[in-house]
Amino acid sequence: MRRIDTLDDIEEGVRALVAADARLAPIHAMVTAVPLRRSMPGFESLASIIVAQQVSTASAAAIWARLKTHVDPLTPENYLGRGEEAWRLAGLSRPKQSTLAHVSKAVLSGELDLLDLCALPAEEAIATMTAIKGIGPWTAEVYLLFAAGHPDVFPAGDVALQSAVGHAFGHESRPGAADLRAFAEAWSPWRGVAARLFWAYYATIRGREAAPML
Repeated sequence: MRRIDTLDDIEEGVRALVAADARLAPIHAMVTAVPLRRSMPGFESLASIIVAQQVSTASAAAIWARLKTHVDPLTPENYLGRGEEAWRLAGLSRPKQSTLAHVSKAVLSGELDLLDLCALPAEEAIATMTAIKGIGPWTAEVYLLFAAGHPDVFPAGDVALQSAVGHAFGHESRPGAADLRAFAEAWSPWRGVAARLFWAYYATIRGREAAPML
């Protein structure tokens, strides 16, 4: 599988996208840069994505910093070992505490191999991850984008991507996940670069970062 590992890969993807869909050229022209945003695959990377769900970038960063302080190093063993008091002090919500506990147990039991699944086709990797209680499609897709470097994943459930695409193409309201997923099929096999492009576009038009914290 081709991976998005470098800024050269991003540039290649953007060129291919603009050539295939001329509507993306003015969108690309508006953004300063389309960032790579890669992280090392593993528990810590997935944990950072879970922490970032449904909170602002500033809140996610604060919670993440506290979690890394109270669970150091941040490993499945240490997360479970520190227990609910440390999780509460970090500011994790009950659902996120539970999700990280389920992920920790799955990693330790061998049910979830966060390195091996990076080599799987996207559909198979997403199915493996979403079998763990608390992990939904958005979490799995973002992990594959930024930890695995998957080139053709588009997290259509992401509200910022929905807003960015709706704004870019003059929709009166932002498209829902199903509509956006169908819309993004035209950008295959570079949907992972298209997602980065629209997160960068969102940051430009809204003046704030919206891509998931890593």
